[in-house]
Amino acid sequence: MRKKWVLATGNNGKVKEMSEILNSLSIEVIPQTHFKVSNISETGTTFVENAIIKARHAAKVTGLPTIADDSGLEVDYLLGKPGIYSARYAGQSASDRQNIDLLLAHLNGIKKQQRRARFRCVLVHMRHHLDPTPIICQGTWEGRIMDAPIGNRGFGYDPIFWVESDQCSSAQLSKQRKHELSHRGQALTLLVHQLKAEFG
Repeated sequence: MRKKWVLATGNNGKVKEMSEILNSLSIEVIPQTHFKVSNISETGTTFVENAIIKARHAAKVTGLPTIADDSGLEVDYLLGKPGIYSARYAGQSASDRQNIDLLLAHLNGIKKQQRRARFRCVLVHMRHHLDPTPIICQGTWEGRIMDAPIGNRGFGYDPIFWVESDQCSSAQLSKQRKHELSHRGQALTLLVHQLKAEFG
């Protein structure tokens, strides 16, 4: 019997990625928007804090086990920005393109070797909203910021994130290759291992 878990996001890209991986555990991932769960203010100062806030809120509203992620892009030249503000770097309702344009403007004229960056992901699984020991998994993906967007796969900052091993942008990778390399793929792999250990 398939288990129903809530994913504390309305981001369709994240829902799709996580559904494909967790399907192997007979877990059906349902976005919180399906239950009309309102977005909660991400008042944490770290990825871990924000992921816990989102997971606890969705679990409390739905009564179901929940997975939440908080992820973002850290650029060394910008001292780790946009970081936890990655999704709203250009404003609360900013589009991916607006966020990308602002980031590229902040890096205008900066040399390639100073454009080191990484995607970071923290995944939290809460069995219920009072879960005192949520499962927390983290993944990191190193790269650099390109001068202009290339590719139409993925979402967020993928079109400007250069993947050295594959000599292309993240937005040019196949879904399978991205799962293998990405910060979210790494965190999900760790989560799956922990879930298998817990559920057998």
